[in-house]
Amino acid sequence: ASDVYKRQRKAYALGSGFIIDSKGIVVTNNHVIKSAEDILVKVNGDQEYKAKVVGSDPFLDVAVLKIDSNEEFLPVEFGDSDKARVGDWVIAFGNALALKGGPTVTMGIISAQGRTIQTDKGALYDLIQTDAAINTGNSGGPLIDLTGRVVGINTAILRGAQGIGYAVSTKDA
Repeated sequence: ASDVYKRQRKAYALGSGFIIDSKGIVVTNNHVIKSAEDILVKVNGDQEYKAKVVGSDPFLDVAVLKIDSNEEFLPVEFGDSDKARVGDWVIAFGNALALKGGPTVTMGIISAQGRTIQTDKGALYDLIQTDAAINTGNSGGPLIDLTGRVVGINTAILRGAQGIGYAVSTKDA
């Protein structure tokens, strides 16, 4: 008889995030880091850093990480999502489908404010709806207004629909 060994396969998941403090504080979605044993943050396409979760809120689907480094990072600036209006142009940044070639950028408008949707993980409330393309891998990336400020955190898409994506507002984050 031969021995049978069980091997656990490590699963890898990719998502997006953005740095909000020069000391390496990163914002992403809770569903991006949930159940993660090791978190690696890639900066500028080639620099990798270990990171730790310093806070998370499954209800809002927001997580905060700290990059394990003493380097200074260039942060993005939070905008006021309450001042964003339906029809305002926005840009969604992310890592769509984890395709080679680096981050992706799509552009659209804010289609609606204050949306509530049901997901397989529960309800998400007070979301920004946008027609900027958001795909798997864009979760946790910033939704930026034309002044360069973050107004939302890309978080969900409506499967079976085209051009409907959602972001957690910076007010809630």
